[in-house]
Amino acid sequence: MSDQDLICVGAIAGAYGVRGEVRVKSYCAAPEDIETYRPLYTEDGSRTFNLALLHQVKNGFAARIAEITTKEEADEMRGLSLFAARDQLPSLPDDEFYHADLIGLEIYDTGGTLLGRVKTVQNHGADDLLELQLAGTSATTFLPFTKAAVPTVDLASGRIVADPPFGVLPDGTDG
Repeated sequence: MSDQDLICVGAIAGAYGVRGEVRVKSYCAAPEDIETYRPLYTEDGSRTFNLALLHQVKNGFAARIAEITTKEEADEMRGLSLFAARDQLPSLPDDEFYHADLIGLEIYDTGGTLLGRVKTVQNHGADDLLELQLAGTSATTFLPFTKAAVPTVDLASGRIVADPPFGVLPDGTDG
């Protein structure tokens, strides 16, 4: 299974209790939906897991994975990202996107000049931010992922048209 076929839906945050249960953070719009995607995969697709949510805990869920039976095994899973097959996930409305689909897209300004490429998509509690790897440099900047700053996302052609707010680009050409 290629990385294009997998979407990150959560992560194991560590052990929960002494019988091999794990704490799971869900990245799903409805957090409990993570349990419905079966099986879940590691990023490289080499391992699969069937997750059973036990109950809600602070910042996530306590869960059971049949293959994990001890606290030590659960501790070893800490930080492991969990992926679902793309065809298991719901289709999105035209103005919504899976983060994985945005990473790597080229970003052009409204005049057609290449600004760079999407390095990551981040969210620290408010709107999503596109981390933009600036063209021809190793520098990055953050672009708000709003209709005003990003009026066009064309997944078919692999490009985004952006109108960055003033101060986003380091050379002052934005705005």
